[in-house]
Amino acid sequence: MPDYNFDREARTANSEQWVIETPEHSIGRVDVHFTSSAAHATLAVHTSVDDDEVQRLIAEIDERIVLSGDPYREDFIVTVWRGEELGVFAEEADDDESDGEEDSEDETETVEAPAG
Repeated sequence: MPDYNFDREARTANSEQWVIETPEHSIGRVDVHFTSSAAHATLAVHTSVDDDEVQRLIAEIDERIVLSGDPYREDFIVTVWRGEELGVFAEEADDDESDGEEDSEDETETVEAPAG
């Protein structure tokens, strides 16, 4: 059984985002949202993660993340997606104004950072 590491990326008053890693590589991410009576999660895992490992991951998420955040919740509802990571995309401001003209279509650009 893999040793999972959960690395929190973001947190709000009612939700958290986590990257899921094994000692070898990143295998997915989970977004958890807390309501007054239940916790809802979206779990996205790599195609290499089989159904048994998905069940183990859900149990780990429940024990290590959900119960620590809301021990009195009534239900834990998880939607699971399985796919391949394409990369991380972000918008960056275009700092190149050397020509003196503003090009409104090119003020931001989408960049991709390699996975891993």
